[in-house]
Amino acid sequence: MLELLAYLHDSELVAQFQRRCGLFLVDAAHHSKERTRAPAGTPVHAEEPRGQLKGRWDHQDKNSNYQYKQNGGCSRPQYEVRNHLLHFLFLLSAGLGHEIFYITCLPCIHWNLDPFLCRRLINMWTFQFEVGLLIALTLSSLVCLSRLYTGMHSVLDVICGALISAIILFLTYPYWETFDNFQLRSSISPVVALSLLLFLSYTYPELDHYSPTRGDTTTILGVGAGCSVGYWVNEQLGETFEPKGVLPVPLPTLTLTVLALGAARFVVGVVALVGTRQVVKTLSLQVLYAWYRVPKSDDSARRKREIEVPYKFVTYTAVGLVNSILVNRVFILLGIL
Repeated sequence: MLELLAYLHDSELVAQFQRRCGLFLVDAAHHSKERTRAPAGTPVHAEEPRGQLKGRWDHQDKNSNYQYKQNGGCSRPQYEVRNHLLHFLFLLSAGLGHEIFYITCLPCIHWNLDPFLCRRLINMWTFQFEVGLLIALTLSSLVCLSRLYTGMHSVLDVICGALISAIILFLTYPYWETFDNFQLRSSISPVVALSLLLFLSYTYPELDHYSPTRGDTTTILGVGAGCSVGYWVNEQLGETFEPKGVLPVPLPTLTLTVLALGAARFVVGVVALVGTRQVVKTLSLQVLYAWYRVPKSDDSARRKREIEVPYKFVTYTAVGLVNSILVNRVFILLGIL
């Protein structure tokens, strides 16, 4: 068993997957030195701080190569992309875990399909069972494979993450309706949502190196907290957005008018959420830097837990609140809902 775990955690297994997907190392000599120095079980490009990396696309000899450069000027090995279709697919899949997804793509379901569906989607997958299962498996698989393609995790990491998610879904499935009712109608729902998710953000496991996953997790939890409180507020205001009839929710007929209104809602909504993000992020960082007496020029300070967690949680809680409470009301005022 230990040998199997070591094999699944080996960086060479990740490298083999990359080569099968058309991603080949160019600077082999440099790579060989890196492999010699790397401890056993270290994934290729293992979770390096995004804040310390600057991505740059190089186009040489009609091949698209990417090269990451650290602030110190030490370049990462160059890779040659030979399968551009898979390259684009995995980069797009990796973007599903980026914060831009939570303030553009996901809210579109709320604005253009159904707020009830969006609420359930944030808490759990719901559609017609077969469709929901297919979409969930497809997107989850693409995200998992993209983590291998970009060298951010080992095969063992991905397998363990998928198993943990499956176990959580299996154990909580009987209680989803109960949770939904508590979220909407309990007087302590906002307090529980904010305090519990903030607690989970602060108790994210500490590592011996900086990892962007803590910030990503805090972003997701912040959006969830804001939306949860927003749904509770809407319920108190009498706007439940509960569907009439049985699931699955019928989709509207696509006409030019529907598409134009959807595009207008997308533009207005994204402007509102991006604006909220920028304002709250700037203000929260200023307050935290002043509180901890950190120079404003010290960008690395935002990677510390006492700054990263509260500023990201507050920022994306605000984004969730604006999305679930204010944006639809702006649509009504503008006559585009």
